[in-house]
Amino acid sequence: MERLAHVSGIGADAASPSLYIRKRGEGELAVRAAFPNALLIRPAVMFGPDDSFLTTILKLLGQLPIYPMIGRGLTRLQPAYVEDVAEAIARALQRTEMHAITFECGGPRVYSYEELLRAVAHEASLRPMLILIPFAAWHALAWFAEMLPSPPVTRNQVELMQVDNVSSPEMPGFGELGIAPHSVEEILQEILWDH
Repeated sequence: MERLAHVSGIGADAASPSLYIRKRGEGELAVRAAFPNALLIRPAVMFGPDDSFLTTILKLLGQLPIYPMIGRGLTRLQPAYVEDVAEAIARALQRTEMHAITFECGGPRVYSYEELLRAVAHEASLRPMLILIPFAAWHALAWFAEMLPSPPVTRNQVELMQVDNVSSPEMPGFGELGIAPHSVEEILQEILWDH
């Protein structure tokens, strides 16, 4: 029997003022309209070797003695390891029930953005000075950065950092699929070892 799994993201919302988040929500609605029994997989921000999230943070923390933190560092994140998400997709597709279901897959720990930066710095034996840069300043910086061929930050990224990225306790997730997700610190050790 054929199944379709659509990978979206935590917080997908067709009514969001953020274009990026709104398009994710519209994508979910389009998939469900065409495939009513589709499985929706909403991972939290994903990380893994050579990613554009954790690896970028690690690189910047190593290069910048003063690290400009987006907002006040209070945005809550529950990063999910990419291989755990891949396993969740595979296991969700193997389930026998055929009704539509949405899984939200967040890692084992919820961090504030500042806590995540400090955890990454600690694992890498770095001691950066974190400074707060308001969201308004980041939006202006991102607007200018988007004129570059390879922008270091985009307005979509800044918008995403204004919204908590945490799985809902009411939604099925890794636990219902029998997966004990890997922590950032665990995978970071592998990344640091490889580099």
